Amino acid sequence: MPKENNFTKPEDEISSKYNISPEQRRAAFKAMLAYARPHRTKFLSIFLCTFLAIAADLLQPYLVKIAIDDNLSVGKNDFRMLLIICGVYLALSVIGLSFTYLQNNLLQFTGQSIITRIRKELFEHLTKLPMSFFDRFQSGSLVTHVSSDTETINQFFTQVFLSMIRDGMTLIFIIVLMFHLDPTLAGYSMVLLPIIAGIAIAFRSYISKTYQLSRTRLSRLIAFIAENLAGMNLIQAFHQEEEQTKQFTDRNKQYFMANLREIRSNVLFNRSYDILGNVSVAFIVWIGGLAVFNKSIEFGVLYAFITYIRQFFNPINNITQQWNTLQSTTVSMDRLWRLFSITPDIQDAAKPKAVDMAAVKGRIDYNHIRFGYSEENPVIHDLDLHIRPGEMIGIVGSTGAGKSSLMSLLCRFYEVQSGSILIDGTDIRDIPQETLHRMIGLVQQEPYLFSGSIVDNVRLFDTRISREAVIEACRFVGADALITRLKDGYDTLLSERGSGLSAGERQLISFARIVVFEPKILILDEATANLDSQTEQLVQSALRVVSEGRTTLVIAHRLSTIMQADRIIVMRHGRIVEEGTHQQLLAKEGYYEQLYRHSQGKGKPALGAG
Repeated sequence: MPKENNFTKPEDEISSKYNISPEQRRAAFKAMLAYARPHRTKFLSIFLCTFLAIAADLLQPYLVKIAIDDNLSVGKNDFRMLLIICGVYLALSVIGLSFTYLQNNLLQFTGQSIITRIRKELFEHLTKLPMSFFDRFQSGSLVTHVSSDTETINQFFTQVFLSMIRDGMTLIFIIVLMFHLDPTLAGYSMVLLPIIAGIAIAFRSYISKTYQLSRTRLSRLIAFIAENLAGMNLIQAFHQEEEQTKQFTDRNKQYFMANLREIRSNVLFNRSYDILGNVSVAFIVWIGGLAVFNKSIEFGVLYAFITYIRQFFNPINNITQQWNTLQSTTVSMDRLWRLFSITPDIQDAAKPKAVDMAAVKGRIDYNHIRFGYSEENPVIHDLDLHIRPGEMIGIVGSTGAGKSSLMSLLCRFYEVQSGSILIDGTDIRDIPQETLHRMIGLVQQEPYLFSGSIVDNVRLFDTRISREAVIEACRFVGADALITRLKDGYDTLLSERGSGLSAGERQLISFARIVVFEPKILILDEATANLDSQTEQLVQSALRVVSEGRTTLVIAHRLSTIMQADRIIVMRHGRIVEEGTHQQLLAKEGYYEQLYRHSQGKGKPALGAG
């Protein structure tokens, strides 16, 4: 069996194998039911419609009983009364159909409204979680929560809830009518209730485990698929198709086996009730038949009783068939509650400071900061760095030196463990995150493009930014000539991640975003690492344009990118070991000089260079 990959850990962390306390489960249930409270009036209407529909349906056998015992059996041949009974029977059928239709429509509308709100709030909650959360949790698992788990809860409101109301009410009505018809036969029938309860209790724990297992393996399968689709180029480049197929087959087989176990338990559970129902009908026919022969009860009563005893098992069977949905709902509810319970590590200050965007200069102060992705392993040690407004800073160093961490801290994707980061003298922890992210523009090594037109990708779907402003921004960074050569120009629809565009074209679009959103601070994280020399020159030209008048921090492996920077910071093992201009650093003949010589194909690589 293939070795389990680390991608399963996040799913296990969210679910903790679903071993949560009864108190936590009740809290999760209350949290989900809170979404139903605004719809109390609709639920009351659903209850009323259900009551009328059930009453109309259950009165029909009683009408037949009256026709048999009060007319046919005694030889009255009262055709007028029979016609009245037929008319009432037809009216009850129409009433039952009408209120059932109304009830189903109301319930579906209410259930969809609830689940739409849950999905919206879940997505909003996920967008507010810090980058450290997404470092630990795989996107495939999160997709399962947003899509599959919310849909399961939708089934609870539109199926399980309906079954609880309709079938529960039907059971009560049937029991009342059976005791009204004949208390003795009804008493025999009630012997079935403890048997039903015993079967339900016996199956409950086993069924719960089967559904938990099935949900976990489905989530892992989705996570594996998402991971492989994202890394398909790597899989094909290293000819790992066969190995990944083996691993997929193993996970697919595990889910297949869990599904079979789920189906077996479901069939066994439901068929137990079928057998019990048939045995019960035979028993009532035998007991009731003897009573009719002994003239203890009338034949019409026996007919109605047999009809009710059959209907008695229909709601029970419906409820048991919803047991799987209820179990799935419980699992999904637990998982969503756990997600909603995750408090973002990074929060706005209780009293954030108002920032006038027009007055922002772009001074940055890293004051003796310390940071690590875990407390035990710091990545940055007591770093002190001060950047003047409008200054271009190049940041170089070996892999793992802490360059990208420095930028992530400025964007407040992570929180410093000690020290502070200031922008124009204001601690970034006192600046609202929305304002902070408007102040800082980030261009990454792989700019992310969404499915949509080029115009929408430049303005990130913000319709407050005009099409003319987008075109002007693209002209400003030199992307206009590339875009207008496309068949549909600025209306060209891009697929996920902008496939169809070259790396340089995608990067120019990301630069156009900077011009459109006008941040005061610009961060370029390895923005030219994947470009050929010719495209790099084009992007460098765009960089000079967009960095004009902005405080710019450039992380680069290619030293040619930052040779013209006002100052170059050389990092090593989370510390600044050198700083100065390109010429000053070369003159020192230190670590930077080693990196430069290596980049020119001269000498040995610097110690620790990645």
